[in-house]
Formats: sequence, structure tokens, C-alpha cells
Amino acid sequence: MEQRESSQESRVTRIGQAVILLHGGDREEARNRMGELWAELGDAGDPVQRCTLAHYLADAQDDPGDELAWDLRALSAADGDTPEAVAFRPAFHADLAADYVKLHRPDAARLHLERARACAHVLGDDGYGEAVRTAIARLTRRLSRP
Repeated sequence: MEQRESSQESRVTRIGQAVILLHGGDREEARNRMGELWAELGDAGDPVQRCTLAHYLADAQDDPGDELAWDLRALSAADGDTPEAVAFRPAFHADLAADYVKLHRPDAARLHLERARACAHVLGDDGYGEAVRTAIARLTRRLSRP
């Protein structure tokens, strides 16, 4: 049990390090490290880690189609009733809406934007919740233009 917890902590640390690389502009190295972590996690890995990793892997993609594929994986990993999964859904739907905008698929973007709005009530009154609500509002304005 103790070794498993240590492995989990190590993986969380390594995910954090890869995210730092991504935010620092080293997208390729971040993608490589996250890809290794994704393979290590596997289909039965910790759902929160899978959500987090898929979300950041989406952000690390250069191709909008690849970004969409990873955002879909993030949403799929958030399929459950845990508090973390429920809290991630508004952001993941907003991310998907943004992906579909980039891919010139406004109907799909509107569908995910509506889903983001429908579950946004779970967001807290904190920086994360405000950031997601802001993204939803920005996408709503963008998609309302002719």
C-alpha cells in the first residue's frame, strides 16, 4: 500500500513537472513526458490523473484535430460521479466547444457549450470556477456572432 501511494505521489509530481514544461513553452518535451505518463497510467489508471493528463496533453497539441482527440479523452475519463469528475465537466465541455470552433464546426461547438452551461452550476466561487465561467461567456459571445 505504501509503495503504491509513493508511486501515485511520484506520478503527480511528474505530471506537474510536464505541465511546467508546457507552460514554459517546451511543448515537445511536455508532450513526450505526458505521453509516457499516459502509457504508464493505462486505461485502468487513476481517473483524476487521467483527466488531468489528457487535458494538458490536449493543450500541448499543435494540430486542432489532435487537441480535440485529447479533450475527448479527458471528458471520457471524467465519466463518473466523483466530485472531481463532476467539477471537471464544465471545463472539458468548454474546451471541446473551443476545439470545434477551431475546426469550423459551429454546431458541435454550440452543443458542447450548452453542455458546459448546463453543468456550470457545480463550479465553485473561486479562481478556477471564475476562469471556466469566463471561458464559457467568451465562447458564447464568439458563437453568437454571424
